[in-house]
Amino acid sequence: MNNGTAAAWDASRVRLWLESRLSAAKLEQAAADRRGYEAQGDYDKAAAEEWVSRALLATDCTTDQAALAGRVKALLAQDEYRITGIYDDRRFDRGVRAQLRKIAKMTKANEGFANLLRYQD
Repeated sequence: MNNGTAAAWDASRVRLWLESRLSAAKLEQAAADRRGYEAQGDYDKAAAEEWVSRALLATDCTTDQAALAGRVKALLAQDEYRITGIYDDRRFDRGVRAQLRKIAKMTKANEGFANLLRYQD
């Protein structure tokens, strides 16, 4: 981290970030649904982000950095992720794993949770 000046873990900020990602994912799914067939990949990607956000918000794992890292690791260890209403299971699984890896990196570095913009990388 930054020469011992790392910011303290802020559980409320992490929960707020997850809640904002959940809202953004729902909006993205609705937009992709309106665009039709060519946006099925976008729909699955947004559904994956929604699934991850819900899975992390459903437990009290945001209270500290180690708990969130452990929960993300446990979710990554799953063989598959069950959900209905998506177009392609493999694409959805890849999206879930990509989102979990992103959150794992953010958790390890304890940064990025302040970015509440709808569109993120």
